[in-house]
Amino acid sequence: MALTLQERIAGVSERVQQACKVSGRNPSDVHVIAVTKYVSLNMVASVLEASMEHIGESRWQDAESKWKALGDQGTWHFIGHLQTNKVRDVIGKFQYIHSLDRLSLAQELQRKAKAAGIDVNVFLQVNISGEDTKYGLSPEEVPDFLRSIADLDHVKVIGLMTMAPYEENPELTRPVFRGLRELRDQLNQQALTGEPITELSMGMSNDFEVAIEEGSTWVRLGTVLVGHEEGS
Repeated sequence: MALTLQERIAGVSERVQQACKVSGRNPSDVHVIAVTKYVSLNMVASVLEASMEHIGESRWQDAESKWKALGDQGTWHFIGHLQTNKVRDVIGKFQYIHSLDRLSLAQELQRKAKAAGIDVNVFLQVNISGEDTKYGLSPEEVPDFLRSIADLDHVKVIGLMTMAPYEENPELTRPVFRGLRELRDQLNQQALTGEPITELSMGMSNDFEVAIEEGSTWVRLGTVLVGHEEGS
C-alpha cells in the first residue's frame, strides 16, 4: 500500500533527524524543499497544507499554473537550469534561485531585480563531479566568477549548489558533497563576498542523508517526499 503524504513527510523528518544525530548537527539547520515538478497543483496544495513551507520547481512552464494559484503561500525555489530569457518570469516570484552558473544570467538577474526594487538570493551551481551532462561552474572557476559579479548589488550569493551522480550506494556520493562544503569554506577564507557564504543546497531523494552528514543546509526532495503522479 502506498504511503500517504503525511507518512512520507514523517519518514523524511525522521531520516533528517537521524542524519543530523550521526553528524552532530541541529536538525533545525536543515531545510527540506518539496520538489513538486512532477506532481499536480492539488498535490502542491496538499504539501503546503501539511506545513511544508518550501516548494521547488525547475521549469517556469511547469510551475506557472501552480504559482498563480498558490504563489502567495510558502517559499518558492527555482532549482532547475534557468535560461536568461526566463528571468523575467521567475524574478519576484521565486525567493531563491539555486542555479546561477554564468555571468550573463547574473547580469540579467541584476537588471530585473533592480527594476523590481528587490534583491534575489542565489546559489552558485558548481559541477563538483565534473560530469559533462551537468550544468555548473567548475570549482576552479568559482573565485573569479565571484569577483566578476561583486558589483551586482541586487544579486545576493548565499550559498553553493551541486548535484551528485546517481548512485545505487549513496555512500559513493560523499566525496561530491564534501567537496562542495570544502569549497565553501575555502571561499569564505578568501572573503570574496560581502557576507560569508553559509548555505549548501545538496542532496536529493537518493542521497540526502549523506549530504546532510556532509553539511547540507537545503535538501531537494521529490519522489521520497511527494511521490510521482503520472501525467501531471
